[in-house]
Amino acid sequence: MLRQFSLGTVGLVVGGVMSVAGIYAYTIGNSTVNLVGFFYGIPILLGGLALKSSEVKPVAIVASPSPETLKLRESQATSTQKQIRQDVCRYRYGIRAHLDEVLERLELSPTTEECPKLVGLYEQVTATPDLPQAYSLVLRFQTPLIPWETWLQKQEKFTSFFGPGIIATVSQVEGKMVDLHLTKV
Repeated sequence: MLRQFSLGTVGLVVGGVMSVAGIYAYTIGNSTVNLVGFFYGIPILLGGLALKSSEVKPVAIVASPSPETLKLRESQATSTQKQIRQDVCRYRYGIRAHLDEVLERLELSPTTEECPKLVGLYEQVTATPDLPQAYSLVLRFQTPLIPWETWLQKQEKFTSFFGPGIIATVSQVEGKMVDLHLTKV
């Protein structure tokens, strides 16, 4: 899948090892390794800490796509679907949550506390009036404070926001979960 490694974790490990090596080199009197450890290790360690503090982890994959779905993704997925999938399936830095700006523009995030949280995604094959088999990217949101009726009212806005070639529909899942289906038309 698209999951990558965490740059914050890499910075912490590399910076930590270099810093410890620098301290050890200082205690045994090796000035060259000492300088490398302190001048490179500590800034890398601090950079790793900074990245780790602003890290947003990839969302969970709810279900693995079938071979048929993968074939349809290759042939039908729009650039918007591809971009969303790439963005939410990797570590991100400097944002509050996945798709937080999108939710604000769609007026589903009045406050940080009320903002729905993207908790998973899956892909499926869906029938549409134009296509008997259409690729669909489904985003699962945990939405404890946004009522179901609000999601229903926003369906047309979702469709226009996510661009041409996509129809957006919502479905209610158990508890306070909502699936946003972005289907190729």
